[in-house]
Amino acid sequence: MSKRKMIDRRIFLKKLGLGALTTAATLSAAGSLLSFTTMDEDDKLNGKSPRSVDDWTGSLTYRINRHTGDKVSLLGYGCMRWPTKKGTDQIDQEKVNQLVDYAMAHGVNYYDTAPAYGDGASETALGIAIHKYPRNKYCIATKMSNFAPQDQSKEASLAMYNASKRRLQVDYIDYYLLHAIGMGGMDSFKARFINNGLLDFLLNERKEGHIRNLGFSYHGDVEVFDYLLKQDIKWDFVQIELNYVDWKYAKQMNPRNTDAEYLYNELEKRGIQAIIMEPLLGGRLAKINEHLGSRLKAQRPNDSIASWAFRYAGSLPNVLTVLSGMTYMEHLQDNLHIYSPLDPCTSSELSLLENVAKIYSSYPMIPCTGCHYCMPCPFGLDIPANFAYYNKCVNDGTLPTDPLSPNYKQQVRIFLDGYNRSVPEKKQALNCAECGNCLSHCPQHIQIPTQMKRLSNMMGEMKKVLV
Repeated sequence: MSKRKMIDRRIFLKKLGLGALTTAATLSAAGSLLSFTTMDEDDKLNGKSPRSVDDWTGSLTYRINRHTGDKVSLLGYGCMRWPTKKGTDQIDQEKVNQLVDYAMAHGVNYYDTAPAYGDGASETALGIAIHKYPRNKYCIATKMSNFAPQDQSKEASLAMYNASKRRLQVDYIDYYLLHAIGMGGMDSFKARFINNGLLDFLLNERKEGHIRNLGFSYHGDVEVFDYLLKQDIKWDFVQIELNYVDWKYAKQMNPRNTDAEYLYNELEKRGIQAIIMEPLLGGRLAKINEHLGSRLKAQRPNDSIASWAFRYAGSLPNVLTVLSGMTYMEHLQDNLHIYSPLDPCTSSELSLLENVAKIYSSYPMIPCTGCHYCMPCPFGLDIPANFAYYNKCVNDGTLPTDPLSPNYKQQVRIFLDGYNRSVPEKKQALNCAECGNCLSHCPQHIQIPTQMKRLSNMMGEMKKVLV
């Protein structure tokens, strides 16, 4: 494993091409240093400008793909969690169409999906929604999600690859990813891509023009990440988890994770552009507690808490696009506002975020990002919902921790009532059979059965208080 080169806030600023005393005005003028562009007359879609519907000033920020010269919207659309019809898991195609139309009208041209998202349903929905637009007006990113042993033969993997193109209604893929390398370590990677000759096939597909850019997304064992970067392979991009907490504290929060500054630096020094996932740390950085949130609001009272995380991720110059899973129109509109255009983080704002991250990382949370890779549970549990409720209470300071407190019984009642409202009884941690089916699917390497048992025991002890 290569030696991990770390970077502090001053080096972060240097990467932006900015000095420690840079003012906000200078940062706003630093667009050329960061390869910023904005939508011009030739890029307007369907005769609509980025400001045709909304009243914000400016237009969407773009980055340049250094290999193809493509202008890529700094805001990328993550398509894992499309809206569903009420009371079902069925994707609401009408709402998907509305979201894609709005995003396209406002210049978003990067759409990220995978066959693993809804067993192909995400790809199908995106293909239906975007097919009516000129093919050169959008970029499709999808993945080789051959996690299961039965999908790892060359024949099965090629079937998955071709099925993606059919569902997306495209004859070439703009950005194709080896999905979640590192999960399962080196043995899993070799079974999925080397022993079956699949990586050679994908490299040839790029050569033939059926794949325009080839890269990988990283979760898990950093040995695989380092191995791939050392190979004699031209990677066009790499997708990593990056946010202002994971920059320095990913490993502190979960020893199996890798700090984002290491991943970013390794890509930057090789001239490989980064695509960012989890800018909100599974949504948690949009809901930080009032104590920390008030510090951000004091600096930018009109901005959402989430905007700080998006601005942070977008401020790094080697970032090509920042993915956001925008299930609702208000999310899409807020994120468009953040990046239309991007106002990069100033020196003082980076100092503030570094301090917020240090405090936040000390909270005893379960490092779940809500990716749902662990689902479905064979026993019907909602694993992410259990972890999300616990993390929310830790973050809010509402987790009952002091039995000697005079208000402890009331705090327990409020906590348990909230838990029952958030997670139906049949899906709660107490029903975990500790089968371990979820373990190999978790990119964060959470010991899920252990954590579920801990939650179940904690709830059981609390219930005794109310008897």
